[in-house]
Amino acid sequence: MDVPERLRVAVLAGGWSEERAVSLKSGEAVYQSLDRNKYDISWYDPREDLDVLMKKRGGIDMAFVLLHGQLGEDGRMQGMLDTLGIAFVGSGVLSSAMAFNKRVAKALYRSEGMTVPRDVILRRGDDEHMDREAESLGLPVVVKPVSEGSSVGICIADSAAGLRNGVAQAFQFCSEVLVEEYVKGREVTCCVLGNRELKTLPIIEIRPAAAYAFFDYEAKYTPGATEEICPAPISETLAERVRENAKRAHRALGCEVWSRTDMIIRDDEVILLETNTIPGMTQTSLFPLSARSAGMSFSQLLDELITLSLEKRSGN
Repeated sequence: MDVPERLRVAVLAGGWSEERAVSLKSGEAVYQSLDRNKYDISWYDPREDLDVLMKKRGGIDMAFVLLHGQLGEDGRMQGMLDTLGIAFVGSGVLSSAMAFNKRVAKALYRSEGMTVPRDVILRRGDDEHMDREAESLGLPVVVKPVSEGSSVGICIADSAAGLRNGVAQAFQFCSEVLVEEYVKGREVTCCVLGNRELKTLPIIEIRPAAAYAFFDYEAKYTPGATEEICPAPISETLAERVRENAKRAHRALGCEVWSRTDMIIRDDEVILLETNTIPGMTQTSLFPLSARSAGMSFSQLLDELITLSLEKRSGN
């Protein structure tokens, strides 16, 4: 389907989450790069402009949602837009919620036969069992809030004391904490575009600088802090397995339009970590890098995302 002339596109960025600053950067990049010959473009920060957005909903054809984190990437904003009758870029309520919840996403990956790190789930009040849980996984372990993004609240714990501190930190962001075995290997990510028919963009290998224990928030968003190699220097056989896992994850979660799935390669084994339904779109973000490697400009990528979202809306 062709993009209609002068489509009225509203960029939604900012919001309420721990990722607000990154969301604003993603929103600014998209707002500046959308083709003014094709779109009438407006900007809303739901934290500040929610009442205005609701009043002006009749003048919006498509919302470009760039609200990373809670109250944006977890399905709640998508539900509000559905209620308001506003079409939007990306996955719907259920897919967004399932992908954002790492416990649910991993259960779906397992159900589809994909490999994930061993883990335990801790809930508030379970902390007296932490030592026993860690022993079952072996140290070091990775501690994560179940529902956060951009590595917010994540740490690697290599001692019982580090585990306790990490869990306490993660509980500041979420009522459930995921403790995973630490998988040492090469981190890669694969971007997916499409609805019924899926295509992948070139795989990226992620190599944080030696100063970073892992691809944390600072390593993600500090220019030059991480080496991002695209296409990843891996064999075609392994690359095909990575691409297939990205598409399987996209389908297992019911994603639409776009997603980016992070994985670890350990020897010849591909291990899934998580799927992002609203990938970052800043200057240092991975999705634009992968698109450039495929020969797509940033503006062309935005056109493709809007076109796919229109197709989703029309049921094609």
